[in-house]
Amino acid sequence: MKIKYLSIIFLGTSSILYSQQINDTISKEAKIEEVSITGSRNKKRTVVDTPVPIDVIDIKQVSQSTGQVEVNQLLQFAAPSFNSNKQSGSDGADAVDPATLRGLGPDQTLLLLNGKRYHQSSLINLFGTKGRGNTGSDMNTIPIGAIKRVEVLRDGASAQYGSDAIAGVINVILNDRNHGFEGNAFYGVNLFKSPGDHDVVSDRKIDGNTFDFYGNYGTKIGSQGGFGNFTAEFINKEFAIRNANPEKYEAPRQRFGDAKSQNFYFFGNIEVPLSDQIKFYSRQGFSQRNTDAYAWTRSADADGNIPQVYPNGFNPLQDTSITDFTFDNGLKFKVADWDVDFYNAFGNNRFTYQIDNTINATLGINSPTSFNAGGHSLLQNTTGFNASKQFKVLEGLNIAFGSEFRYEKFDIIKGEEASYAMYDINGNLVTANTNQNLLVTNPLSGEIRPGGSQGFPGYSQGVNKSRNNFAAYIDTELDITKNWMISIAGRFENYNDFGSTMNGKFATRYKITPQLAFRGSVSTGFRAPSLAQKYYSLQFTNFQAGNLVTIQLASNDSDLAKAVGIPQLKQETSLNGSAGFTFNTGKFTATIDGYYIKVKDRIVLTGNFSQDDDAIGQILIDNHIDQAQFFTNAIDTKTKGVDIILSYNQNIGKGKLTTTLAGNYNEMEITKVNTSERLKGKEDVYLSPRERAFILASAPKTKINLNVNYKISKFNANLQLVRFDRLTLIGYNGADDYQNYSPKVTTDLSFGYEFSKSVTLTIGSKNIFNRYPTLQKSAVSDGNTEAGGIFDPVQMGFAGRQAFARFNFRF
Repeated sequence: MKIKYLSIIFLGTSSILYSQQINDTISKEAKIEEVSITGSRNKKRTVVDTPVPIDVIDIKQVSQSTGQVEVNQLLQFAAPSFNSNKQSGSDGADAVDPATLRGLGPDQTLLLLNGKRYHQSSLINLFGTKGRGNTGSDMNTIPIGAIKRVEVLRDGASAQYGSDAIAGVINVILNDRNHGFEGNAFYGVNLFKSPGDHDVVSDRKIDGNTFDFYGNYGTKIGSQGGFGNFTAEFINKEFAIRNANPEKYEAPRQRFGDAKSQNFYFFGNIEVPLSDQIKFYSRQGFSQRNTDAYAWTRSADADGNIPQVYPNGFNPLQDTSITDFTFDNGLKFKVADWDVDFYNAFGNNRFTYQIDNTINATLGINSPTSFNAGGHSLLQNTTGFNASKQFKVLEGLNIAFGSEFRYEKFDIIKGEEASYAMYDINGNLVTANTNQNLLVTNPLSGEIRPGGSQGFPGYSQGVNKSRNNFAAYIDTELDITKNWMISIAGRFENYNDFGSTMNGKFATRYKITPQLAFRGSVSTGFRAPSLAQKYYSLQFTNFQAGNLVTIQLASNDSDLAKAVGIPQLKQETSLNGSAGFTFNTGKFTATIDGYYIKVKDRIVLTGNFSQDDDAIGQILIDNHIDQAQFFTNAIDTKTKGVDIILSYNQNIGKGKLTTTLAGNYNEMEITKVNTSERLKGKEDVYLSPRERAFILASAPKTKINLNVNYKISKFNANLQLVRFDRLTLIGYNGADDYQNYSPKVTTDLSFGYEFSKSVTLTIGSKNIFNRYPTLQKSAVSDGNTEAGGIFDPVQMGFAGRQAFARFNFRF
């Protein structure tokens, strides 16, 4: 397999390109640069001369040398400022890996598909997962086989692209190859080995069996350069269970580890010239993903168990189904020398829950053991246009402007009655009201039994909410001299549910010498509260100190939220600044970029307020609720950091060595907790030390990636080391209950051989030295980890070593 790792970090940007080259020629490398780059609407601007840092990652070539089959995990090990952790026992997050850029929230990075806004997931992260209280885009709805490259703009860009771009922008570019077929088959297995002294046990010595196959077909359409490119992909992954050794620990989770999943994708990318001046394009995407994940174990004597049904207790199984659809269409044409792009981008994400191997304890032995718990969906439709034109002013002026109208609709899908209701001893419905307690006392045994399906309660009320917004922007770039350019952008947006916002950005690049350049930017940004954050609600039971309690997660517009004085959600706002240098001598390139991000009014979930609270406790008692938590603009944060990328390539013998060292230093500080007027003085409940620690652990303080690639003739070897820094979390027993996760280094190694121009085989190992997060022995017996298992969802995951083989063929 001929893979070349090329790091392009010239005068204006920091960019890592992974691309296949048959002949290592400067001319062919130059062609790679001539692409439309995220963050600039100037068609003459290339990757080498933008004023902000952009990583360009050729997904196909990176995936060829790694054991990753999903976009999120691939970027986790390829981009130092990007973090995405596998979850376990975290409800829907087991199927959607929450992803962050520069340690900010999952909903503070904007996802684009071929430059158009991509819809978010309908999931809101809640239990035991990163980004609690946040929504976000699900990049794993896009198959690797359909992607040509991913552009990561590491800079605030709300003034250019709108809401969600506080941390940056990720633009997924689809394949546009117009001929031939390419197939790729992958098989990988986890080779279980306990991290030390048999602290961890597994179902099998080999698990997590993963099979991935995709086929990509390109064809010409017409005689004027039109094309169609289509991808179908199938992934099947088995459980990778990592339990505590029962002879040493009495863990509250008996089925902890990576979920089982089965995914099917189909994506298309079509462009057809209708005339010399008009081009039609269409992008279609469909994915169906089914995931099985285990919830917390219910022991034989648990209040939520019926021993006659489950004599040994049970492990509820959450079967989630995600159906995702995208359909973008547009026309590109010229009007009075203006390049115009008129488009409509539609997306829909539907997320449903089937809870198996469970029980509604209030129904006793008559309870079903499987429930349809309902779900949620999000629809987004964006109609807009962009126009740009070059002017002969100084060394060149580009002006772009445009407008968008976006409609969004969020639904909560009601589950079947028994998934959320409770019943008396005779099986009669007691209540289906979410404002009443879900605990029933059995008059015969005196046991307190929770209502609803164990593991995940069904949704008891349907929700149908929508909103729309209008946006207009102007984006200018001026080359004052051949060495100095400036960029100024401004954007106005109006939302019908909270009002208007205006944001601006200034950026510049100055070429000091032919090898050295300075770049920097300053901007304001915003993120509109998502519909899920405004209207999501759920009542569930939880175990705290061995007791069952009812917790009401109240929607922001609920009567309960109004009664306790929780204000209506408003936009998050930000101030972003960055400055850096780029240096290039041909064989050696280097970039360093410092950044500062100040965010006000970040939306998170509060802690749990109880009936003992002297301010709102009586309100909870009156509503038959043990505890309640709310969505609110609770915190202000300040993030500062540095990105460094060094690259060196050298011909050694008959082969070529390419090395890239990339690192990120990131430090976040919670500068203020914004309590409501009624709850002043309760900052430690509004945002407990445990929740603060979890927010601050969204990214390790440092993350370093070293990649070494050597290619000689038909042989290719690739070595990748990633170091994740120390993290600290706080358990359920208060601020003194620290859980320290020591630094870890993962090592990936692969070897590829190109049997012909059409056939390539790669074999390798991911995490070859079988590194796990720090085992929290003291937390195991107390169930103090976030997910109730022996590891928390931090750093590099908890599945251990994987061996894999990848076969690629083309014709």
